[in-house]
Amino acid sequence: MHFTRMILQLLRSRRRPTQDIWDTYSLPLRVRPSEIDIFMHVNNGKYFEIMDLGRLDVLVRSGVWNTLRSKGWTGVVSAETISFRKSLKLGQRYSLDTRIIGVDERAVYFEHRIVVEGEIYARAFVATRLLSESGTVSKEEAIGVFGPPPTDVELPDWIHDWRLNNALPSTRRPAAHTWA
Repeated sequence: MHFTRMILQLLRSRRRPTQDIWDTYSLPLRVRPSEIDIFMHVNNGKYFEIMDLGRLDVLVRSGVWNTLRSKGWTGVVSAETISFRKSLKLGQRYSLDTRIIGVDERAVYFEHRIVVEGEIYARAFVATRLLSESGTVSKEEAIGVFGPPPTDVELPDWIHDWRLNNALPSTRRPAAHTWA
């Protein structure tokens, strides 16, 4: 179901107005029956699926999607965190606001906000690694595609700490499962 929804969003985003990659994007949405859990609100796991749509909208509408595809680059989420304030209910209209908050040597960082009538219901931060056939795309290569960030776009210090403290070992190193 999520794959189908992403394909539909890809097609919809192509028809929406273009914006600069560094702009804030807003995607109007409505809570679907498939997103509700037994407590009759959006299941916490569905929020990250919804936020995939926001990142796709940013990439497509900015024109970066086509460049990534032509270079053979893909994106994979390497870390994400979310905080909730209020629940979304079945049929409720909301917007998913998305922006890139910076780039470092390991990832492109997105902030997502679920907004109802100007009020934040949930906020997430997502670190996405860009990958090429030769490995992780460098910050310089990413900026080469995105263009330089505006002067007011700078990763907060806590993001660096979060990434370092939340990271698992590299796939080239063992990651034994033991409870310490």
